[in-house]
Amino acid sequence: MLAATLLPAAGPLDPAALLHSFGSWALLGVALTVFVESGVLFPFLPGDSLLVAAAILAPGLGFSPWTIAAVATAAAIAGDQVGYTIGRRLGRRLFRPGARVLRTSRLEDAERFFTRYGPAALVLGRFVPVVRTYVPLTAGVGALHHQRFLRWNALGGILWAGGLTLAGTLLGGLPLVRNHIDLLAVIVVLVSVLPIAASVAVRSRRARRADTTSALQRG
Repeated sequence: MLAATLLPAAGPLDPAALLHSFGSWALLGVALTVFVESGVLFPFLPGDSLLVAAAILAPGLGFSPWTIAAVATAAAIAGDQVGYTIGRRLGRRLFRPGARVLRTSRLEDAERFFTRYGPAALVLGRFVPVVRTYVPLTAGVGALHHQRFLRWNALGGILWAGGLTLAGTLLGGLPLVRNHIDLLAVIVVLVSVLPIAASVAVRSRRARRADTTSALQRG
């Protein structure tokens, strides 16, 4: 499963290759990628690595890193707003147990994440691939007040886009990084999925403990 997650970053959706393929439309390409990943229920796009790569390559693309950050912030906020609106209007009936993308289990995972962190999940979830696609939807399904959603959504978009752009700008000063953006993309994805892996490991461990305790009690 981890390999499948990494393949888009290292292969067909290599961020540097994507940026070059966008050509003079690179800024629009970044905006559309972030928007679609955030709000159109298509969570398997390299938003994190694309933004870092765009900041690293900013001089060659003809854009200021902070222009990229501003555009990505707006796209992230707008995308999350779309996800929230879909959740608010269509609710849980969008999801099916065996669906590929709109799977009930994905919504349930996002709901647990939201229950644990409250509206702050809109900030924290922004930094976790896949989760960031479903958290705004969950906020809409759960009827989080729109004004609260807007505040937390804006904060998450600003911190995410600004933080990754800053990281890319700083890393772009290192020749080793500039020459191996494809490997950096894999590292970014790995770091991003660590919270998911840790959460799965903790839940699995708790489940095993519960099974062991139940078996001992029956014995």
